[in-house]
Amino acid sequence: MSDRHLHTRSAPPGRKSRSLPALLLGAVLPLLAALLLTAPAARAASLTEVTGFGTNPTGLRMHLYVPTTVAPRPAVLVAVHYCTGSGPAIYSGTEFASLADRYGFIVVYPSATRSGNCFDVSSPQALRRDGGSDPVGIRSMVGWVQQHYAVDPARIFVTGASSGAMMTNVLLGDYPDVFSAGAAFMGVPFGCFATTDGSSWNSACANGTVTKSGQQWGDLVRAAHPGYSGPRPRMQLWHGTEDSTLRYPNLAEEIKQWTDVLGVPATPALTDHPQTAWTRTRYGSTGTRALVEAVSVQGAGHTLPTAGMAAQAIAFFGLDSTSPSTPPTSPPPSTPPTTPPGGSACRIGYTVNSWSTGLTAAVTVTNTGSTAVDGWSLAFTLPAGQTITSGWNATYTPASGAVTARNAAYNAAIAPGTSVSVGFQATHTGNPAAPTAFTLNGTPCTTG
Repeated sequence: MSDRHLHTRSAPPGRKSRSLPALLLGAVLPLLAALLLTAPAARAASLTEVTGFGTNPTGLRMHLYVPTTVAPRPAVLVAVHYCTGSGPAIYSGTEFASLADRYGFIVVYPSATRSGNCFDVSSPQALRRDGGSDPVGIRSMVGWVQQHYAVDPARIFVTGASSGAMMTNVLLGDYPDVFSAGAAFMGVPFGCFATTDGSSWNSACANGTVTKSGQQWGDLVRAAHPGYSGPRPRMQLWHGTEDSTLRYPNLAEEIKQWTDVLGVPATPALTDHPQTAWTRTRYGSTGTRALVEAVSVQGAGHTLPTAGMAAQAIAFFGLDSTSPSTPPTSPPPSTPPTTPPGGSACRIGYTVNSWSTGLTAAVTVTNTGSTAVDGWSLAFTLPAGQTITSGWNATYTPASGAVTARNAAYNAAIAPGTSVSVGFQATHTGNPAAPTAFTLNGTPCTTG
């Protein structure tokens, strides 16, 4: 089978559009079957189509799912379909809408309208901010939701499968100031599918034969929005080892790209196996919201996501909670945090990875006492010139100076002898040094 027809463009005016060859269905049907296996049960809310949502140069369609119960300042998830698919198809064939019912976030489902229903991830217009192709229309959909719902602008995410995974990579490159994180199922690096001959299929990339250094891949992302120096979105990557449509070596290239963009080592900070066939690697930190996370699925073809994977993406985004991203600045008076017993009963591990104007800090908080901690605040003072731009597994206030990191709902308890891992990304003006002292719930901690 020739996969090149997965991404055919619409025919020029005056020419008849080519139909997808029958053989294409042999590659797409396994993906459809896998998605339908995870179809959610019927729900009270329904999918609705939105028209007139803003600038839309390629005529994309927009469908919206708003759960019956919406969280305060809800998050937004853009879920992008595979070739031959549609927004309604990925709505009914994945678990994202049922997860929205559980956690109260809003889901946007774009639909491609060109021949083959693939998204443009290859043209020069698609690979630059506001370039005039599909990414512009998807950005307009997000803007429409922001105008009509009181959403949290710090919690806008994107996920997709196959063509949608490629678009996930593209959107994070084009609009790093819009999206906080992405989860790409069976994709390729930003810019890998680029073509110059007017076609939409890049066989070398699809076959996994395009290799670059991390910096070369990172430069492609940075060129999409020249001059941008703000925080970059986190990325979760999924790929089956037996994928014959977008081959498995593309996963390693994506890892090189996003670790470079986010300024973290390409050597995993953690490797584990959440399920027997899954090998998960995390980069930059070991926690659930590492800057980059990759999952290899042994023996899987072009069939992701399967059952349970959407929930893993939601956890990576931090959407498995109905809490808004900006909690109160101090714990509620009725539930004061427990102070670690007996003097210095905590130890802090602090690892910095820095580059010219930025850094990431991975922080491990260990309870060395004999009593469990139930709710914690970690206080430290950042060196002058350092400003936190994003964080994971904790909330950080203020962004500079004397900072307090407070637990998330899922890591409030620290049993004796156990640890939690948190971290943040920051800018600096030449001094990436670590803080000199830490206190946990007011008690000084040792370091090292």
